[in-house]
Amino acid sequence: MFKRTTDGTCLEALVRMAVPLCQAAERCCPRTGPGRKPGIPDWLMATLIMIAMLKRRKSKSAQFRFLSAHREKLAGWLGNDRFPARSTYFDRYRRAHLLFRTAVALQGKEAVRDELADASAVAVDKSLVAARGPQWNQADRRRAVIPKGLRGVDRDSEWSYTKSRGWVQGYSYEVVVSAGKNGIVFPLLASADTAKTRETKTAPPKLEQLPEQTEAVLGDGAYDSVGLQRQVEGTPQQLTGRTFYCPVVVRGRPPRGACRPHVTHPERISRQQRMRTAKARRIFARRSATVEPFNDWFKAAFELDRTVWHRGLANNRTQLLGALCCYQLLVRFLNRHRPKKTHNSQIQKLLDAL
Repeated sequence: MFKRTTDGTCLEALVRMAVPLCQAAERCCPRTGPGRKPGIPDWLMATLIMIAMLKRRKSKSAQFRFLSAHREKLAGWLGNDRFPARSTYFDRYRRAHLLFRTAVALQGKEAVRDELADASAVAVDKSLVAARGPQWNQADRRRAVIPKGLRGVDRDSEWSYTKSRGWVQGYSYEVVVSAGKNGIVFPLLASADTAKTRETKTAPPKLEQLPEQTEAVLGDGAYDSVGLQRQVEGTPQQLTGRTFYCPVVVRGRPPRGACRPHVTHPERISRQQRMRTAKARRIFARRSATVEPFNDWFKAAFELDRTVWHRGLANNRTQLLGALCCYQLLVRFLNRHRPKKTHNSQIQKLLDAL
């Protein structure tokens, strides 16, 4: 059992792990442009937000109240007595996702370097989270009309369809997790966007940042794209040594005289033939044992199985990427103290003890 954090046991240790991480992330993505830098650095704001998320304070008002009530204790942990005003916290919250995205990538590199995660194979997936408030149908959305009775509708949310859940109005996050034979399931890269954003648009920046030891990339049918295949495997003139495992989705109308559509692009044909082999099926099976359970674990841990925490794209980008960063931090903390018991149930127990 974990001790309650009234005496600063686990939470203080997590904060001391988060401070150098957020400082490193700020160095990787410094502020640019005219004007002077803010008095409260970005790393301090990001750490405060992570503390509030670890305590699972869902609204920004609840987060600020909790941080204000423990201001003196937090100042000792952070080594900095600067504290934002309410308006400053709300404003800076909306842009903190830029730092959290970098922090997720940094922790992913550290997990691979420490052999906590096996990145010889990685799985990529997009998951939807419903928006807060009432549903705004597509017809009214196109006309920019909000009918009476739809107070509190989230204007930034979008509609998307999944086979498991049907139509969902909300947001999405995309994550690349380790899917090798050794190590644990660990998120390596992530991004957040509206539910409507296509995987073929959000995946390329992450595929550019894959670890050097990655040999296999696993994706579902939404990632069926010749462009993504070339990015992973390269061209016949310059191969990368990696393999793209993704089922081929047959699209379009059947040609004249054919009973059903068929694949015509040579690179898609070769991938379709590869996916029929026993080796490909064995490797692709790791996807259903890694990234799909991870989405369930992550959503349950941060209570995202119903709706997101906020309204607005910028706010939810910060919340989703910040929660992923906290999840990584919890896994690393458990690995330091209980390396043989790093499991989702332990992460849930640790969160409940905070």
